[in-house]
Amino acid sequence: MQKITIAIDGFSSTGKSTIAKQLAKALGYVYVDTGAMYRAVTLFAMRNGFIDENKNEAQALVKLLPKINLKFVYNEELGFAEMYLNGDNVEKEIRTLEVSRNVSEIAAIEQVRFKLVEMQQKMGEEKGVVMDGRDIGTVVFPKAELKLFMTASAEKRASRRYKELLDRGEEVTFAEVLKNVEHRDHLDSHREVSPLKLAADAIEFDNSDMGLEEQFERILNYAKRVINKQ
Repeated sequence: MQKITIAIDGFSSTGKSTIAKQLAKALGYVYVDTGAMYRAVTLFAMRNGFIDENKNEAQALVKLLPKINLKFVYNEELGFAEMYLNGDNVEKEIRTLEVSRNVSEIAAIEQVRFKLVEMQQKMGEEKGVVMDGRDIGTVVFPKAELKLFMTASAEKRASRRYKELLDRGEEVTFAEVLKNVEHRDHLDSHREVSPLKLAADAIEFDNSDMGLEEQFERILNYAKRVINKQ
């Protein structure tokens, strides 16, 4: 059976990574979390003092892009690949609210996007890949056989994200998380380079009032129908 490319785009905290991991496992495909890649570059920028609440030294970061090495390493115990930045496992660090506050600004830098898009396209050359992010169906794989665009209300997404952060032991308020979600929505949708938008041939999928099991079954059926047509 011929393999396809599955592109999953959408707003933050819509469960893109969760559904992408489930699909990849069910289909025996490779899963690529592009958000983790942008978060890792953001962490690199933060570690080097290039970005914080008051500054964004984009050009200083751009000069060091060749020194950034990103790699996914599969963790058998966890059942998914973790992000490594220059040889260090940064999976936990990149999921903090502090990184979330800065990632949209780093992702808007043209040279950063070019570097990561090139890496992502190389990862998907053989097909049989499920990739999630903001511009997968519009820029990275515009010819993907299946494109999904995940959406949900800002309040629902903030609630999910708030619970995740609390479960990790972070001290945050719901108001902080909601503000971050809405701010990221605006930045992701209005940036000049590869803005977040619904591809003309994508399936828009609102999971505001949908359980994980129902969501997975419906999306898996979409994938199987497309695969069977190949």
